[in-house]
Amino acid sequence: MIDWLGSQLHLLGEIFIYLLPAIPAALEITVLSFLLALFFGIVVGTVRVANVRLLSALARVYVDVVRGIPLLVLIFFTYFGLGKYLNLDRLTAAVLSLGICYGAYVAEIFRAGILAIPRGQFDAALSLGMSRRDAFRHVIIPQALRMVIPPIANEFIACLKDSSLVSIIGMREITRAGREYFSAHFVDFQVWLVVAVLYLIMTVTLSKLVSVIENKFRLRGFGVS
Repeated sequence: MIDWLGSQLHLLGEIFIYLLPAIPAALEITVLSFLLALFFGIVVGTVRVANVRLLSALARVYVDVVRGIPLLVLIFFTYFGLGKYLNLDRLTAAVLSLGICYGAYVAEIFRAGILAIPRGQFDAALSLGMSRRDAFRHVIIPQALRMVIPPIANEFIACLKDSSLVSIIGMREITRAGREYFSAHFVDFQVWLVVAVLYLIMTVTLSKLVSVIENKFRLRGFGVS
């Protein structure tokens, strides 16, 4: 029994060491994708609350269409569909797919944050002589950004987990590395246990960080004080 446990611990350690080099790739894909998602989300979320009917309608179409398509299908479409004509490499296709997908969710979070700011603050800014643009930029947006930090951080964690899907197009991240080890040694339970533990460690760490950020940037008077 002791020998068996020792051999299993040795195997788990070996798998862990094999998968470690794939962690930076997973983080790179996640960070690049989410930066793109933030860009899309802030632009689209702002446009959705603007008084420009055509742009608002186009933004809503983007959100509804992207949220209605499974991420895996979007990855296939971007890499095998668009990639065929635009000559996209795997990393670009992966980042673009995740960025477009999470941009739609971030846009809705950002729109909700803007709408949560009392209208009276906007009117007060106008009464002080600010233009609508300045009031929106200097009064509404800063508060909205602080309000949406926790849910956006949670989306980042979800993006990290969903980055495992890009292994399907050959991106070598944690999941892909796990499949490689399994194909070479045919130990499925141990491989996927280590993969799961690695993702768990990263997501739990990020969740603790989110709690710290939430407490630091929480707006008093909104939500739980």
